[in-house]
Amino acid sequence: MEQYEPDSLSAAQLAAIRRSLTSGRGALSRRSMLRAGGVGALTVGGLASLSACGIPPAKREGPGAASADDSAKEKTVAFSNWTEYMDVSEDEKSRPTLEAFEKRTGIKVKYTEDINDNVEFFGKIKPQLAAGQDTGRDLICVTDWLAARMIRLGWVQKLDPSNLPHAYTNLSAQFRNPDWDPGRAHSYPWTGISTVIAYNVKATGGKKVDSVTQLLDDPSLKGRVGFLTEMRDTVGMTLLDLGKDPGSFTDADYDAAIGRLQKGVDKKQIRRFTGNDYTSDLDKGDIAACLAWAGDIIQLQADNPDIRYSIPAAGYITSTDNLLVPAQSRHKTNAEKLIDHYYELPVAAQLAAYINYVCPVDGVKDELTKIDPELADNTLILPDKAMAKKSRAFRSLTSAEETAYEEKFAKLIGA
Repeated sequence: MEQYEPDSLSAAQLAAIRRSLTSGRGALSRRSMLRAGGVGALTVGGLASLSACGIPPAKREGPGAASADDSAKEKTVAFSNWTEYMDVSEDEKSRPTLEAFEKRTGIKVKYTEDINDNVEFFGKIKPQLAAGQDTGRDLICVTDWLAARMIRLGWVQKLDPSNLPHAYTNLSAQFRNPDWDPGRAHSYPWTGISTVIAYNVKATGGKKVDSVTQLLDDPSLKGRVGFLTEMRDTVGMTLLDLGKDPGSFTDADYDAAIGRLQKGVDKKQIRRFTGNDYTSDLDKGDIAACLAWAGDIIQLQADNPDIRYSIPAAGYITSTDNLLVPAQSRHKTNAEKLIDHYYELPVAAQLAAYINYVCPVDGVKDELTKIDPELADNTLILPDKAMAKKSRAFRSLTSAEETAYEEKFAKLIGA
């Protein structure tokens, strides 16, 4: 095994980040739009620094570098999370589920909303991680592609299952075994993020749209179809439609998916590739049907009864935001107890009712029904067994694969 691994961003990867910044996942705001699991927004300076030096070479530590754990004598835990990703009281003066944890355990939570996008946040903490230093954070929440990279670099601590009884028991089956962290040895999902098909039933003349094949081939939809500028979503959904598993596809499979989409471009079936700006076109009916992020649909349906969604028989793409304990964190046990707190059913229900993302906690429906029966019946928040069975994750990519794939995708969408 090689001891050091350079992990820099290519021009193609940086171009994908810029797309995300201007109109894609990174441009979405929480609560009003779904911030799906992309690379996120970057300032020009952030892009320049990443382009120039990439991520520093890092020593491989196997299961993740351990550190002295001061949890027993220091009843504190520092938790960094995204903005508006935690339940807040009606008067906006407290965070009920965090306060409940503090009261029950005596562990004080230093909660900071200092994650605005994955790459920018990683830029803050990578110098300490690369130097083997404590980042000052005991628990962080990052999207699956970055979680995979941090685990690979040895910058995440392995979790102790004995401190995670509820998490181990209640984690939904669809999230249990990602290829980048088999058995969830280093991570637990905070939320799931689904990519499905959305359509405006008025614009389709009452027709249901429920497959990528229909998006690409139905003549009645010509020129009114949208796909996403996020490679993993658009290609992943097309791979599924071709009968390929996004979790184990080959270069040839990827090329076939690109070729299938190119035909849709050439015959002008596809109106355009979009970021979150598809929402206004879909609402107005200028786009009749498209790939969409589940959180957008929940928001759009609240104001427009013509907005519908479907889960293709071939399946759909799901990504996750994940809780990790950084290497050299000094309060690992306290962090594990906080993770486990959010897998207790009443707590998970309270969080899901507030943030409206896919809840990764199994068996939470009864508790959520007590809070909001309508949310409890919404499969975009609590996928039923049939829907969960269709969920697929896009596999981890090597740096070389990501560069090659993003270059081909950029050519497809004219980026």
